[in-house]
Amino acid sequence: MFRSLLTRRTLLHLLQPKSSINRGYSKHDPNYLDLLKPKFPQYETVNFRITGYDYPVLESYQKFVHNTAEYMGFEVPDAWAVPPKKLKVQRYKPQSTVVDSEYHLSVYERIVQIDNLDAPLYPTFLRLIQAGLPEGVTLEVLEHTDDQDEIRFVPDSELLELKSQLEEMRKPKK
Repeated sequence: MFRSLLTRRTLLHLLQPKSSINRGYSKHDPNYLDLLKPKFPQYETVNFRITGYDYPVLESYQKFVHNTAEYMGFEVPDAWAVPPKKLKVQRYKPQSTVVDSEYHLSVYERIVQIDNLDAPLYPTFLRLIQAGLPEGVTLEVLEHTDDQDEIRFVPDSELLELKSQLEEMRKPKK
């Protein structure tokens, strides 16, 4: 009888859940560190690329995206314009190589950068800005890369010319 009572106590003791687990790493950590962690998963840095042919419409839509992001409580550390791309479009006469008309188009691009985008709010934000997307404007969501920072700067042709001259001077003469 004593033996069965002893085994029952041991089994009951093993089956009971332990409410407080002694962890050595949390012994000296202050409680306020848990408050600093975000409640939801977050995207690091996301770029919203807006492109279009009509400059005023594009600027207005960039302002809309920027203001909507700030209204929803997102960090908008930066928004910038990329130099426009110049396109030459030629329309040919039917069944010939003769140019019927020629058009010069500019493709404008704006990027709105958002940091620490909360994962639960992202779909709502995306639907909201897609609902306000004007005709002729495209919206792309991209992960931030260093290449996108390089694109935003216009190359200085005079500086590039001086660098090429310097390289030519450094080459040994034969």
